[in-house]
Amino acid sequence: MNQLEMGVRRFGRVNWLGLYTLALREITRFVVVWTQTLLAPLVTAGLFLMIFTIAVGSRRGEVMGVPFIEFLAPGILMMTVIQNSFANTSSSLVISKVQGNIVDTLMPPLAPLELVLGYLAGGVVRGTLVALAITLGLWLFLGIGVAHPLWALAFVGLGGTLLGIVGIIAGLFANKFDQMAAITNFIVTPLAFLSGTFYSVTALPPVLQTVTRFNPIFYLIDGLRFGMIGVSDSAPQLGLIVVVAVILVLGTVAWAMLKTGFRLKS
Repeated sequence: MNQLEMGVRRFGRVNWLGLYTLALREITRFVVVWTQTLLAPLVTAGLFLMIFTIAVGSRRGEVMGVPFIEFLAPGILMMTVIQNSFANTSSSLVISKVQGNIVDTLMPPLAPLELVLGYLAGGVVRGTLVALAITLGLWLFLGIGVAHPLWALAFVGLGGTLLGIVGIIAGLFANKFDQMAAITNFIVTPLAFLSGTFYSVTALPPVLQTVTRFNPIFYLIDGLRFGMIGVSDSAPQLGLIVVVAVILVLGTVAWAMLKTGFRLKS
């Protein structure tokens, strides 16, 4: 009985070299164009905060016992993180499919889980770097620190992981750029904006509060808000459980799609 029949590849149960190479490729993809992938999100987040500061400022009053800008900052940060994590994994797959070089990723001896983790590495690292840059800017220009660093780091990592997986699923599903744009505009963006980024869910009618609590991005923003300024609409422990559960479910979906070659093999 050979190694393949025994379920053990000659690389071992985990192809660490292949996984490292794929992860390095995904990270290098966005680092070489850092002005688009790292600097641009930082500028966009800064513009959001500047516009709200000028348009609303102190007139908005406090939200959950803190100034509105302090309340808003974690939401803007998380929204930027998830958008960049999603964009990194989804664009990588769609571009490879459109250009016809996805075979270069499928031919090496990488298991479906290794493919998921390799693509995911790029999204998580990109989201984390963007988060660190924005956090530094918030501290330097607005004096907003981090109340609970471990909670904040955990939710940034979870946000990058969740939307990175969603990006993998979307990238596998979409065969054209307009399909990818439709997923971004009609699914990802509405979920991000309608998740408590700009308001506390307690300000919503009871029915909308219930609907919002079914949105996993709400728990990401709420958890990061707790990590940064120490206030939140729900317990961070609950958010942690919900987000991890959704990651496991969607991660399994992404794994199954890669295992079956969904929209990858003719």
